[in-house]
Amino acid sequence: MEIAAFQDVLRRTYVERDAERGIDGTFRWLTEEVGEVARALRGDGDLEHEFGDVLSWLGSLANLAGVDLERAAARYADGCPKCGAIPCGCAFVR
Repeated sequence: MEIAAFQDVLRRTYVERDAERGIDGTFRWLTEEVGEVARALRGDGDLEHEFGDVLSWLGSLANLAGVDLERAAARYADGCPKCGAIPCGCAFVR
């Protein structure tokens, strides 16, 4: 599925609930889902399911904030947006 199509499905499916919840509430749901990915990475959950939830909440948040995720992702289309290389040639930072 294309990013723009995914974001459009989320918009059509959840825009009313998301607007009622607001940006702050939607962001809090996103962070909760990121925590569920952390648990799944430790073996307590379904990684694919949890990653899907994070993507959907990110898409909902982007819709509320007026961000086109397809355009946001395009920043990485040619590799690292800082050095322009694939793989990234920037100094490794922990």
